[in-house]
Amino acid sequence: MLIQGTKKLLTELKVKPTLSVEENTLFSWHANLITVNRRKTLVLMNDSNRYTIVLHGLKATDFKKINELILGAVKETFQAEGVHDSVIEQYLIQAKDISYSTTKNRSFIARLNKACEHVYFYEGDFNLQLLNQPFVNKQTSRLIVGEGNNKYTRPNEDLYSDLGNLVEGPIFQTEAFIFHVKLQLENHQVWRRISVPKHITFPELHHTLQIAFGWQDYHLHEFTIFEGKPFSLDQKQGIDKATPIVKLVCHEETLHYSSDIPTKMESGEKPADYLPAEMIYTYDFGDNWEHRIVLEKVIDDYEVNHPICLAGEGNAPPEDVGGELGYDEYLDIMANPAHPEHEHMKRWSRSQLYEDFDIDRVNWRLGKRSDKV
Repeated sequence: MLIQGTKKLLTELKVKPTLSVEENTLFSWHANLITVNRRKTLVLMNDSNRYTIVLHGLKATDFKKINELILGAVKETFQAEGVHDSVIEQYLIQAKDISYSTTKNRSFIARLNKACEHVYFYEGDFNLQLLNQPFVNKQTSRLIVGEGNNKYTRPNEDLYSDLGNLVEGPIFQTEAFIFHVKLQLENHQVWRRISVPKHITFPELHHTLQIAFGWQDYHLHEFTIFEGKPFSLDQKQGIDKATPIVKLVCHEETLHYSSDIPTKMESGEKPADYLPAEMIYTYDFGDNWEHRIVLEKVIDDYEVNHPICLAGEGNAPPEDVGGELGYDEYLDIMANPAHPEHEHMKRWSRSQLYEDFDIDRVNWRLGKRSDKV
């Protein structure tokens, strides 16, 4: 594997660049050292597909074993993408030992600079407990990039194509969960049936639910996990009698609140480690939207590495509408053009980016877009 580093990076590593040239650009990466959140951050961009991998919070001792860390980050990131272990092993075998050279030309420098811009954009999503940043890697690599001559592409899709050509076959793991997710409302039926890869993390499940229900990710959230076997969908009161065993939260400050339930950060946690327990996903602690998540099925012939919305019914309320009572009032006003607040409510609704449930739009966003676009 060839790492083509900027002068700043090569100086930090104290390595003398060689004149190495990697014939297969899939095994060549351009790299830069930047500062994010006052921490040294290595940004790697693949020459063939522009996929980005980030190592954050590097210390002096880390630079002494940087080759090991880079190879580990590649492996972890490909696993987070759902790439089959045999494909990853084949890539690392062919990558061989790491060597270093200077950057290739101005074109690659421009592409590397753009990758660094994308990394800065996601600095609020860095996990300070980890060096490798799989979530940031995946999100930056889903942003559209220009190839010149009005051609645009997505690095993650090009990576999949490259790996498929490398092994001449399928590259993804095949197991997945099918969840039934119901928004807990008294007077409205709002639910989604979604399939998600088995390797999905709770932060990724959060973003999936945001898209599936049309939320805008304006507020905090948490997952509550209940012990025992999951309740069937027709047991409406069953969840109230179950015992919560852990809360997974999205913000460190929440860890300091007193609670009878053990609480920890959701980062790195996976539903696969808790199932078949039932879960409640709570979004916006003001309006307190609770989503009941029930595992319906485990499948072993999943052919993609992203979630899919299989079915659904009903619109989730607009953001900041004031809970279900406020939602009912909103619907009454919107249904009555003669209401004095009707036009104001229409404008407010548009400002909230409120839209009807459209399964095709949801699946386009789940499969194609970055969660922050």
